[in-house]
Amino acid sequence: MFAQLTDQEILKKIGERLKAYRLQQNVSVEDLGGRAGLSATTVVRTEAGRNPTLKTLIRILRALRRIDALETFLPEPKVSPIDLLERGSKRRRKHAYPRRRPGSR
Repeated sequence: MFAQLTDQEILKKIGERLKAYRLQQNVSVEDLGGRAGLSATTVVRTEAGRNPTLKTLIRILRALRRIDALETFLPEPKVSPIDLLERGSKRRRKHAYPRRRPGSR
């Protein structure tokens, strides 16, 4: 669904969802701002999709008790045991140029 949207459209969708969660919990903008340590204006701007910071999103999610949504949003990457073995067996490349010894020019 998000793949066809612009960045601004995605921010707007996220803001709409945050607002829906806030209203579902019957929380005012002012109360949410107080819980999150943000101004009511910042909450309104975030709900409108007006370029919130990641820290603002985290604070709002935490205040709405939806911080666990980040786990679904961006889960830990899974690494197979074979990948780990292959990574461990690769040697580090040496520098492209030999290092100069101190005192030599």
